[in-house]
Amino acid sequence: MNHVIDHVLSRDELVLMRVKALRRGVWFKALSAVERSMVTLAIRVVEKDVKSSLLARLMEGIIDKLKEAAESGFLHMVLEIGFPVARKFVEIAQGWGNKSASRWTDDLGFARFLTILRMNRPEAGRRDI
Repeated sequence: MNHVIDHVLSRDELVLMRVKALRRGVWFKALSAVERSMVTLAIRVVEKDVKSSLLARLMEGIIDKLKEAAESGFLHMVLEIGFPVARKFVEIAQGWGNKSASRWTDDLGFARFLTILRMNRPEAGRRDI
């Protein structure tokens, strides 16, 4: 486990990482109390950039863990929201005569797009499709 850190980790990046993790709801789910404390302490003691290679490796591991948790949460939403909506769109498009629409049911990019659209809809305009 002797890998090189590819960039200098800054205090601002740590703060942003914590804020994003809290907003995405993965801060408490993905990290142990010790890991959360390590990040909080690092934010308090680091003035500008993380100079310790040991601390940088620890923080990179925590960052990777948070990224994985956030991505797996979104993937779950794509499976639960995006693909079912894509199937409904395929039914509609095929009803209009679009023969190639059947490929949309397996298109991850399309399912992600539909998930993001559904997540960003204002509450007043929501209707089940």
